[in-house]
Amino acid sequence: MLEQLFSDIGSIWAQYGAVYLSGIGNTLLLATVATLIGCVIGFICGILQTIPCAPGDPWIKRALLKVLRIIIRVYVEVFRGTPMILQAVFIYYGVPYFFGVTFRDIWTVSILVVSINTGAYMAESVRGGIMSIDAGQFEGARAIGMNHFQTMLYIILPQTLRNILPQIGNNYIINVKDTSVMFIIGFQDFFAVHKMVSGAVFKYFPSAFLEMGGYLFLTLLASFLLRRLEKRLQGAGNYELVNADQLVLTAGTYSFSGEAPYEEKNRDYRGEKP
Repeated sequence: MLEQLFSDIGSIWAQYGAVYLSGIGNTLLLATVATLIGCVIGFICGILQTIPCAPGDPWIKRALLKVLRIIIRVYVEVFRGTPMILQAVFIYYGVPYFFGVTFRDIWTVSILVVSINTGAYMAESVRGGIMSIDAGQFEGARAIGMNHFQTMLYIILPQTLRNILPQIGNNYIINVKDTSVMFIIGFQDFFAVHKMVSGAVFKYFPSAFLEMGGYLFLTLLASFLLRRLEKRLQGAGNYELVNADQLVLTAGTYSFSGEAPYEEKNRDYRGEKP
């Protein structure tokens, strides 16, 4: 049985290997671009949700922030609470139905759907990442004269990015797999190639086996690369104090080269006896 399975897989790959590779390329490109755009959306939404708003602030600011947070909350709940495949159907068929706008490029729709879906998940990750930063860092930034924008840009967001990097990687891996639902609107990704090939050669399981192996390889490779990136951003695991600084000597190593110590010289100056 295994010999027959691998024989079928070999014949399918020999005949349609280039098509499979094209599907893999489309899947990776869509997942990468959509994840990056989704991260931008998530950071914008996360930052807007964490802007401080005190009762003494102008009413326009408080009202605007309240409206923005309501919109973001609705966006997050809708796109986290509905399947991506239905979101694709709704946008691809619903927008022309309600607004009369026809999408001419399937790539545009696919990137849009996956990006806004990713952004909904990333918004909560970014908000949690910002809130996890110690409040003392905000207070320290204010103490040295930084405004909120400078504090977020130079202190909070770099730490937030490092903290939520595993979640970004997780969303990327999910997108590599979930882009398969875009075949419902005609996107030619890895899964769509499997549907086409299995229908052409009438060998569904060998093609599915090949498809599963391909997705597993892509996700394992992405996990490996993302873990390497996390380790590089974490820096060294331990740090050693440098005691051989030529400018600032370590306490206890001062030498006076024949000169009297400070207190002794002061006693001499004041006319005191040692």
